[in-house]
Amino acid sequence: MFNPGFYQEEDMLGGMYPASMLQRGVGRARRRFDEYYRCYPIAMLPGPERENVNHGGKVIMPPSALDKLTRLHITYPMLFEFINGAADKTTHGGVLEFIAEEGKIYLPYWMMQTLSLDPGDLVQIMSTDLPPGSFIKLQAQSTAFLDISDPKAVLENAFRNFSCLTKGDVFTFSYNDQIYEMAVLETKPETGKNGGIVTLETDLEVDFAQPVGYEEPKRVSGTSTPRSGAGLPAGGMVHSAGSMAQAINYASIAPQSGAAAAGAKAVSSNFLSGGHKLKGSKAPTPKASTPVAGASTNPPSQPLRPRTNGPQP
Repeated sequence: MFNPGFYQEEDMLGGMYPASMLQRGVGRARRRFDEYYRCYPIAMLPGPERENVNHGGKVIMPPSALDKLTRLHITYPMLFEFINGAADKTTHGGVLEFIAEEGKIYLPYWMMQTLSLDPGDLVQIMSTDLPPGSFIKLQAQSTAFLDISDPKAVLENAFRNFSCLTKGDVFTFSYNDQIYEMAVLETKPETGKNGGIVTLETDLEVDFAQPVGYEEPKRVSGTSTPRSGAGLPAGGMVHSAGSMAQAINYASIAPQSGAAAAGAKAVSSNFLSGGHKLKGSKAPTPKASTPVAGASTNPPSQPLRPRTNGPQP
């Protein structure tokens, strides 16, 4: 009387589809969620502003989508491929809620830009499977990203709003009331031309390319570390005539050897006069008025004579 197989998967939809079509990831006949919706940016979603949703990788779909996904046995995390056939552009994302009006879907603004979509355009949405990511290479679209003291922690927090990322995406995230754009240059493992990977619950290695607009700091001679340490003596850098001398325009202020000698002779200083040279002196013999060591200019003293007047001892 009791049929134990009555509640098995092949009978849940009234025998409409075989089990091979309903099971996730089994066989080629597995059905996919495949629908078209009018797309709009998150900013146009009725209700309070939801900035965190706008800087994430999840969309808001209508309740009918949840009903169909349930009947198709699409399990969490629900991942989707978003396709703009007119522009031949594709990206991937997850779903956050099912509260949109019927026939509409709300996407983060960066996702609409990636797909070259305008509000009201049709976008195709298909359920898909992506592998867990092992590597991703990112490139900040502004040098302002270099001002973040701990980019690793900031990105880890930003990735909580994403289910997956795709090669070619230029996603956004908010930090300290500033919006940053980040391009996805490379993903591993590679999954075809789109290169989509799951970023949830996986050990993801992140590499960074130089930000757009970044330039290597210009090395000013004499004021910074040289580009290469080759040719420098041990103990540090020595400023050559081409470094510090150029920085202070030494040539315009340094006297030449002949000018220095002439200037030295013109200085009236006791330490530069010819009479005080210690060796090789050709100075004239001092005149009589000039004191000479060992000689006296006073007249010679007369010998003392004994006094004859007065009492004698």
